[in-house]
Amino acid sequence: MKVTELKANGLNKSYKVVADNSDVSKEYSSRLANVAKKAKIQGFRAGKAPLSMIEKKYHNEVMGEVMDEMIRKGTNEAVSSNKLRPVNQPSVKILSFDEGKDLEFEVNVEVLPEIKIGDFSKISLEKLTADVPAEEVDKAVNYLAQSRKQTVKVDGKKAAKGDTVMIDFTGSVDGVEFNGGKGSDYPLELGSNSFIPGFEDQLIGSSAGDKVDVKVKFPENYHAKDLAGKDAVFAVSVREVREPKEIEINDELAKSLGAESLDKLKENLSSRIKADYDNASRMKLKRQLLDVLDKEYSFEVPNSLVDAEYNAIVQQYEQAKKMGRLDEEEKSKKEADLLKEYKDIAIRRVKLGLLLSEVGQDAKVTIKPEDINAAIMNEARRYPGQEQLVLDYYLKNKNAVEALKAPIFEEKIIDHILSLAKLNEKKVSVEELYKMEEEKTAKKTKKSA
Repeated sequence: MKVTELKANGLNKSYKVVADNSDVSKEYSSRLANVAKKAKIQGFRAGKAPLSMIEKKYHNEVMGEVMDEMIRKGTNEAVSSNKLRPVNQPSVKILSFDEGKDLEFEVNVEVLPEIKIGDFSKISLEKLTADVPAEEVDKAVNYLAQSRKQTVKVDGKKAAKGDTVMIDFTGSVDGVEFNGGKGSDYPLELGSNSFIPGFEDQLIGSSAGDKVDVKVKFPENYHAKDLAGKDAVFAVSVREVREPKEIEINDELAKSLGAESLDKLKENLSSRIKADYDNASRMKLKRQLLDVLDKEYSFEVPNSLVDAEYNAIVQQYEQAKKMGRLDEEEKSKKEADLLKEYKDIAIRRVKLGLLLSEVGQDAKVTIKPEDINAAIMNEARRYPGQEQLVLDYYLKNKNAVEALKAPIFEEKIIDHILSLAKLNEKKVSVEELYKMEEEKTAKKTKKSA
């Protein structure tokens, strides 16, 4: 094979490959001979037909296979001899081929950029940290206590805001009952705003045994379109009025929540809150690092990768637009400006992705089984009470496990860079920690890198 560079335009390169006719003929003869050994021609035993008859019947098929093989070898030769790193499968264009002559074709390939890794120890970043205020722990304890709140029946009491009424109800529109509008022995906390606006207010002052016609209007954006915006009447029977029973915050409460004592419960909650703070700090630190890398590294990115990323972002945008889920920032901008912004984001994503991949290879970052196990456990913790279901899902779904590898690999590379960079810790308040987070991550995740 003879490979000659035709042109180079950035990351797009073209090569002319010439397969000598003698090599084409040799490959053709070899393949035809193999066909002849097994071919069945009427009037001849398998493998005994004259070669001329075999060739007449199988010429086009064999020649097609030869062309494919020559192109495969020539393309590989163009890639390997020029030490190329293709982004995707090279494209091929036949330039010239006549039987008895050389096969000439053009190989077009988009390659990955050459990236020179710099000295990460020269990078200086600010790491924000926050201590857990005692009041935040107390607030968490109170929230847990409220989740265990009980009510006690009080005879003769008029229902007040905060009380729970046990009710039977039947809803109707224009005197006709509608689906989903009936319930019995339903516990409704007055002031919880869990029912249609105005419903709970009309039960304040009621007592056990009262019958109340609650008149409401369904919101215009109500999920059941046939009821949206319509006036309705609910015939309500009050069966009981119940007062909330105060929950004592003590060791007994802590034990009911799985802790040894109240102090241990507070210690556990403090650790969980601190983990949330650390996660917010980590997200900011990572964004800060990516911004620095984006600024310090400059190289051409493959158009095909940018186009794929851009199309994915636009598809998400179109879907959100169709479903009426655009945020206010998106609504306020012209679509042309948004699309330009998405293009810049796609370029940034591809650029940083290639850079991190190069860093990972250079640092020999690998994913170990324990890394995957830790990621699965973290996923399981996101669904309290359903941990086993999550674990079973990953055990049975290899594709789901594979999907975890890319983010794991990225985080390990980030850890590697951060271990080399200079980190300057700065104590801030919780409000400052999350305020800064909101300011710096104003864009949605789907449009950030």
